Amino acid sequence: MAVIHDGQSGGTLESGCFSAAGPGCFPTGDAWWQRDRDRLCSRRGGRIIGTDQSSIYPPEATELPSVGYYRKLPSEGVVSLRPSLIVASENAGPPEVIEQLKQLGISVVMVSDKPDLESLRSRVETVARALGKPEQGKLLLEEMESALASVEETTIPALGAMTIVMRGGKLLGAGADTAANVVLETAGLKNVLAEQNAYRPLSAEVVSALAPDVIIVTSSTVESMGGVEKVKQSPVIAMTPAVQNSRVIVLDDMLAQGFGLRFPQAIAKVQDGVLGAAN
Repeated sequence: MAVIHDGQSGGTLESGCFSAAGPGCFPTGDAWWQRDRDRLCSRRGGRIIGTDQSSIYPPEATELPSVGYYRKLPSEGVVSLRPSLIVASENAGPPEVIEQLKQLGISVVMVSDKPDLESLRSRVETVARALGKPEQGKLLLEEMESALASVEETTIPALGAMTIVMRGGKLLGAGADTAANVVLETAGLKNVLAEQNAYRPLSAEVVSALAPDVIIVTSSTVESMGGVEKVKQSPVIAMTPAVQNSRVIVLDDMLAQGFGLRFPQAIAKVQDGVLGAAN
């Protein structure tokens, strides 16, 4: 969620806009975005004054006040930041808090938050309009589409793959209806967990039967497990073709699961990882 103030303190934002869905609505990091990070997010001298706890990219996001989990927003915490504009995922809530914020005269813009390109395009356009920067939003989309077309020209073997994350001490695998699934498929891989929805716990028996040739693991999972070698030694995946053939690819959490404007970058990193392991 982005809490954006366009009032009297002046200055412009240099870190980007954030979404309550976790990914940055307009994340920095891509070369084409770094050229001018505040070209869309500054609004008449306004600035972002707060985020939710899922806003971890870019790093500057973590330096801002957090209003907690975007599905359980505390009205008092949000109001205390004195925002004039709130940009939030369509999944943000509770509904009564969103309604209360509106009744207080705060402009609340809800954005599409589904794991598909159409939702991403809608999200960018909606935020750009809310900031009074529709042309900049259009430019961002054009650049993203160009980058996406470029990576889609790359061909890799259509191997079976899965994305894994550590949550609550358990390894979970990403099924259909997830951003991770779209990353795999767009990169040219086959998600071996496509028959399930969302994220589900993994067992050695299930993973062994699915025999993924490629495993994408998030950077936070690698960190929490003590390094990529520790991940490979996990009984859940140790005997997979992916581990045996060194096709375990570490991907930044927001790239693997965020579905923001860095989506083409996520595709490229997966493709590079697969092709690099093949050489």
